[in-house]
Amino acid sequence: MLQTKLVDSDIIAWTIKQRRHFHMHPELSGQEYETAAYVKKKLTQFGISIEEKKYSAPNVVAYFKGTEGKKTIALRADMDALPLYEEGDKPYISTVPGVMHGCGHDGHTATLLAVAKWMSINPHLVKNNIVFIFQSSEEASPSGAKQLVEEGVLDNVDVIYGIHYMSNMPLGKIGFAAGPAMASCDDFDIIIEGKGGHGGSPHETIDPIYISTHLIQAFQSIISRTLNPLHAGVVSFGGMQAGNSYNVIPDKVKLQGTIRALTYEGAELLHKKTAQLTESICTSFGAKGHYHFIEGTPPLYNHPEACEFVKEIIQKTFGEDVFSPYDPVLVAEDYAYYLKEKVGAFIIVGMQSEKSQYPHHHSKFDIDEEAIPAGIELMIQLALN
Repeated sequence: MLQTKLVDSDIIAWTIKQRRHFHMHPELSGQEYETAAYVKKKLTQFGISIEEKKYSAPNVVAYFKGTEGKKTIALRADMDALPLYEEGDKPYISTVPGVMHGCGHDGHTATLLAVAKWMSINPHLVKNNIVFIFQSSEEASPSGAKQLVEEGVLDNVDVIYGIHYMSNMPLGKIGFAAGPAMASCDDFDIIIEGKGGHGGSPHETIDPIYISTHLIQAFQSIISRTLNPLHAGVVSFGGMQAGNSYNVIPDKVKLQGTIRALTYEGAELLHKKTAQLTESICTSFGAKGHYHFIEGTPPLYNHPEACEFVKEIIQKTFGEDVFSPYDPVLVAEDYAYYLKEKVGAFIIVGMQSEKSQYPHHHSKFDIDEEAIPAGIELMIQLALN
């Protein structure tokens, strides 16, 4: 466990108790009403003002007025769980069949509550105004982050910070990727409408299965020959539905897939080119290509000026050897919506250990609670400075 300067053993024990409560009572994206009610109850006990009417439920937004109030800092935690059956014999296992906190959001929520509790005990130390964002629906669309941004949660905010406990970074390390850090995540549906017929008379058909093979190959050329090699991206097909007979060429083929990119430019390019190729390739074979784009989350960009500050705080608080750079990844996180609007950073708190050996979204995933004190301390230090 990393040594903390401001967080004492009572706060740590209290936070772990809250985290286990959330773990035992998980709620899916957009359904976190009991979690939100619990969070509101605690914030009310702390004497922290809740913005009841401004933001859509089950999001919870609270405001703490600093002694000087020259700057306003937002701190965010996500509250939703995953549609997974939890495995294991931990005493705080999920009590909701088919729903579990398999990504650590129970820890994020408990950590932010602990920061609020600490500030309520030490208000004289908090110069900046603080906006506490307990966000719904990170794991599914519609995104809770997007909704809150559209409702103005960042209108008067100068900078925003969030953390993620991560099982692929060693316990005792904290870091981030500066600049492009996580990918966009958009999906697509394609229907190739051809002309079916007998498998023995392919010349009388417009074969959508054959056309689909050209489309699948062509989409990979976007990555290898159109996208800037320094801007990582990926196109993956995850579904294909066609006919069900040995000798009948079907009328239609449906394709499903995802496109991801580390930059805004890359995401826009992938969207544009997949749509263009669908139309042009299908037309060249005499078929009709129907492309449907499903917008997801934008790329997550950690602002360099915020990253420089966060690195300095990490090294001053925990020691120079604690900071660890984190490679960009092509998974997505809707915290990206906040960073698209305001300066800020998304920070990885390591917890890889024997207790936290399973990856996120695994049915045996668990948080190593030894990481939690560092998460609380880090968020407090960022808010105070």
